[in-house]
Amino acid sequence: MRIRLPLVGLIAALALGSPASAQMRGHGGPVRALAVTQDGRLAISGGFDQAAIVWGLDTGTALSVLRFHEGAVNAVAVLPDGRFASASEDGRIALWRLGGAEPERVLDGHSGPVAGLAVAPDGTALASAAWDGTARIWPLTGGAARLLAGHKGNVNAAAFLPDGRPVTAGADATVRIWPRDGDAAVTVTVPSAVSALAVTRDGEIAAAGADATVRFLSPEGAIRGALELGSAPVIALAAAPDGARIAAATAGGTVAVIERAAPRVLFTLVGPGLPVWSVAWRADARGEVNELVTGGGDRLVRRWNAATGAPIGPLAMPRPADALAAFAGDRGAEVFGACVACHSLSPSEGPRAGPTLAGLFGRRIATVPDYRYSDALKRMDIVWTPETVARLFEVGPARYTPGTRMPEQTINRAEDREALVRFLEKATATP
Repeated sequence: MRIRLPLVGLIAALALGSPASAQMRGHGGPVRALAVTQDGRLAISGGFDQAAIVWGLDTGTALSVLRFHEGAVNAVAVLPDGRFASASEDGRIALWRLGGAEPERVLDGHSGPVAGLAVAPDGTALASAAWDGTARIWPLTGGAARLLAGHKGNVNAAAFLPDGRPVTAGADATVRIWPRDGDAAVTVTVPSAVSALAVTRDGEIAAAGADATVRFLSPEGAIRGALELGSAPVIALAAAPDGARIAAATAGGTVAVIERAAPRVLFTLVGPGLPVWSVAWRADARGEVNELVTGGGDRLVRRWNAATGAPIGPLAMPRPADALAAFAGDRGAEVFGACVACHSLSPSEGPRAGPTLAGLFGRRIATVPDYRYSDALKRMDIVWTPETVARLFEVGPARYTPGTRMPEQTINRAEDREALVRFLEKATATP
């Protein structure tokens, strides 16, 4: 659902922004989530770097970068009355008002990462899907959330039918259509895990996931048809406001624009080959849908012509210099290659999904400025030395630094740990 969002004083910021850019760079990791306001002026993105960014789409400008969550921002949604929501791997949902530096309200209740959000058709409630095996319906005016329990495993997506009934889907390969009140859901089982949902304005449900097939279900759960898109799992779905088309983003780096009635693929957006994590439709001032906006594994928010599939502006942006080029042949640099997506080596690059490693040795844990650490890390008494870094990768982050958001990984060979430490001593040294 697309709800008109007042600009709340951002008109001036939009007018003063830089020249329009069709590829917007600002996130330090994959762009996991996107939502576009009804008037098409603003987009909200969520990233693996734990940030939410408000973009002026007319200028390609990042109007604000919001850091509150202690994990990847997996979902965003536009809310009524000038607000939006962000949901994270940390299990929390933050409600923001444009122009605010801190959330207006925080919704706590999930015990696992929140993977999806949806706004009720009347704008009074927010649905969340989480990896704790549940979904919740949150009244936006306050009060207790309604718990939707029944999935066996991660709940990956949530949506609402036009009549207000919630729809959820998950790793248990089911789509569940819930009554407005009560617990007796209609359960539809499909061949593989479901990662994404979209509901059209006439109530048809599109569901897709691991088997790269988009299935179309009636509001009562009958499967009308299916369309196979290839071999790459479908990560995200978005229905055009008129309901005639569905955009399906894949882990293979493409987005299929589907004519729903047939169903058939009208055309395919082809990007740099990295996963496309998020997709949204954009309307102009007259309400005509003329663009698609995508978020990818290359950290970019991109714009596309919704009628032809052609990229708006150059498809690719110049890649940043290879930070490891100067260390070609260095075994430690090869080991560090698995870390470069999340950590920069230069102080000028700043944090990505993880803090910069510039000046690492001799620094106390959780002390890089302008990076949001978990409270557990802030309480630790660790100073980074060759010995402590080697120990981190010997036993793994979860054991050595409990409470970290760093992906679990170990380096089994002592020689590789030693090579990594020698590399970091050289590469992170600051003048």
